[in-house]
Amino acid sequence: MRFVKKKHALDVLMISWSPSKHQMSSNRSKGRDSFDAQVGTNLVEFFNKNVTPYPTDVGAPAFDLVPVERQKDIMLNVARLHAQQEHDRIMSLVRVLQQQANSIRRRLEITDAVHAAKYDFQIYHNQCYWLAHDRQKGRVILTSLGPSDWCTGSPDHYQYIARVKWLGDYSWIEVDENGEVVADGYGTNGT
Repeated sequence: MRFVKKKHALDVLMISWSPSKHQMSSNRSKGRDSFDAQVGTNLVEFFNKNVTPYPTDVGAPAFDLVPVERQKDIMLNVARLHAQQEHDRIMSLVRVLQQQANSIRRRLEITDAVHAAKYDFQIYHNQCYWLAHDRQKGRVILTSLGPSDWCTGSPDHYQYIARVKWLGDYSWIEVDENGEVVADGYGTNGT
């Protein structure tokens, strides 16, 4: 019977209690370690002092502020380091692509020169020929004989330009006396 009276007295107490203007909102967490807090004239709901990273009581352990400017400097330096590394990697790829583009440009120049040259014989893939300027006739010719291939010496009116090789893709490339690809003046070996 006493238990019923206490319960009844508690009901009467809860009914008679009326919240103030700032306490109209209930505690959303409904936990024993969380509560609504009033900051100035504002009500901060669900203030749980166990989950906040900052001390909430006067007797709480002291903590240092995060040095934001130092953190920003570190983050900026790391970001710059990574950006510079990526930039350097991309620029090395650009140099490789530039060398390849220059090599292709040189192949096109040689191919155009050969197609503009005059010749009167059958040409074959993977064979080497010579581009020469015939000063007597005033034109560029393609010949199968180089300056050292003549038994009596090369004609005086031939000015040899380059030794060229016809590739399988119908383009021409400059080669040396041994048939190896010549450095094309652009920092590549012409391939």
